[in-house]
Amino acid sequence: MPRSLVVRAAAIIAGLVLVIGGWYLGSPLFIRTSANEALPTATASASVSSGTVPPLGATPAAKTDAGPTILARGELQFVDGVHNGKGPVMLLRVGEQRLLRFEDVAITNAPDVHVYLSRETGGKWTESTSLYLGALKATNGSFNYDVPAGTDLTPYKSVVVWCRAFSVLVTWADLKTV
Repeated sequence: MPRSLVVRAAAIIAGLVLVIGGWYLGSPLFIRTSANEALPTATASASVSSGTVPPLGATPAAKTDAGPTILARGELQFVDGVHNGKGPVMLLRVGEQRLLRFEDVAITNAPDVHVYLSRETGGKWTESTSLYLGALKATNGSFNYDVPAGTDLTPYKSVVVWCRAFSVLVTWADLKTV
């Protein structure tokens, strides 16, 4: 009888491990997340935007409502039936800030998904030569990634969305200069 109890306990533990493992691997395909971040706006001076008065005799700074400038753009691509994305991706300059914007996109979810700027095209990339921007913020919607100040964007030719857990490409967008 005790041996039967051990076999049952092992079967229950194995079943739980399979269910938990299956949920971890399969659930991202069914779970969708959304984000709708606004596009940042540029202001010429902190004193103008904060409403403080400049010192007497000083020339007040002009407030600029300069909208975003598109530096490059691309469309997310289909990899296969499980890994794909659609929607535009843009490298933008807003004032002195540069950012990568995903605009009204839909991306297949996966575990441990991250965003990179790649020096290569066609969904290819190398971690040592790519610029890491962060974990994927959402699978659907519009959201931004700050590009570190001082980064030379000329060598970067694409955006790559990569699943680290399985070392698989989720989607990519080749960037064309505007």
